[in-house]
Parts: sequence; C-alpha cells; structure tokens
Amino acid sequence: MAELAALEDPKTRKVNEKHGDDHGVNLSKLRALAKRLKTQQELARHLWATGDTAARLLALLICRPKAFERDELNVMLREARTPKVRDWLVNYVVKKNPHSEELRLTWFADSDPVVASAGWALTTERVAKKPEVLDLSRLLDVIEAEMKDAPERLQWAMNHCLAQIGIEHPEHRTRAIDIGERLEVLKEYPTSPGCTSPFAPIWITEMVRRQQDR
Repeated sequence: MAELAALEDPKTRKVNEKHGDDHGVNLSKLRALAKRLKTQQELARHLWATGDTAARLLALLICRPKAFERDELNVMLREARTPKVRDWLVNYVVKKNPHSEELRLTWFADSDPVVASAGWALTTERVAKKPEVLDLSRLLDVIEAEMKDAPERLQWAMNHCLAQIGIEHPEHRTRAIDIGERLEVLKEYPTSPGCTSPFAPIWITEMVRRQQDR
C-alpha cells in the first residue's frame, strides 16, 4: 500500500476521475509492480479487502482467476465501485473462471444496470467465441426493445453486443445494422481521428471491411 501511495500522481488522478476512477496510479507502473509481484492469490485477496481502487486493480493483476468461487466473484462485482475495477474484474478474472457462464446468466437478468452490464459483457464474448450457447435472434429482440432507454453503462454493453453480432454473424448482420440505424444509439458520439465510431452500423461495416481485406 505504501508503494502504491508513492506512485500516486495528481495529474493522473484528475484524468482518471473524469472517467469515474478514483485513483492516480499510472497503469503502466501498476502493471510493472504486478509483474514483479507475480501471482499471489492471498495477497490479492488482502489488497481487494482494502477497498482502495489502485489496490484492487493490482489485486486483479496478481490473482489466480480460477481460484475464486462463484459467490465470491458475485460479491466482488457488486462491491466494485469504479468502472475500471469492474472492467478488469470481468475481463481478467471472471472470463477465465469456471463459473463464468453461471455468473453471466445471473448478472444478465439483474435489476442493477451496472451488474447487468457485466452479464452483457460476458454475453458479447460468447457471441464471438461460443455462440452455440446463445439465441442470437432473441438477443437482438431484447436489444431492439431495451437499448434505446437503457442507463448509460448498460446501453454501452448492449450496443457492443449488437455490433459483435453484426460483425461475427453474417446471417444477422442486416438486422443488426437496421436496429442500430433505427435506434441511433451513440450515433453522435465524438470519435477521435483514426478511431472507429461506436455507432453500431459504422462499427459493423468497418470491422467487416477489415476482415475482408485480410
């Protein structure tokens, strides 16, 4: 904790706080510290228990993803306070855990939009890697009915899923693009030069073009 405190930088904190993350540790330096510590599951649990955001991010880098029980991960997601911690928890730990499918189904139907967005993030991964466990037409039905009025974080997760369906599954591509065009979610989102717009029709079209150019 003292070492993490020494890495704290006010400018980094100011940037992070704009995204809802309350820490000031440069992530490259955090990763370097994690690389030195290597995998330490018990230390990871102690770091998580502090409640400190930088400590929790470090914990997620040095933990053993398969060592967590389902209920433990469920509690961790619900007590994670910041977007970066939630994203790393889902992507670095839950996706590698044997209980990920059970958690996906539980979180997907949760009334808390932040928890539900984690379920959608796991579902988006299934769209690309394990579509056989999904009903893609039904997913598109839900997106079509609910995405427009969903809270921001959940809306982003649903939009990512919509784009992934359109990119990965040609048989659903026309419908996915049509849903995106009608709902206009993130259509006006400012996009930096050289980056792909998160507006699903543009995102789908660009990624499919890149796949065809390979």
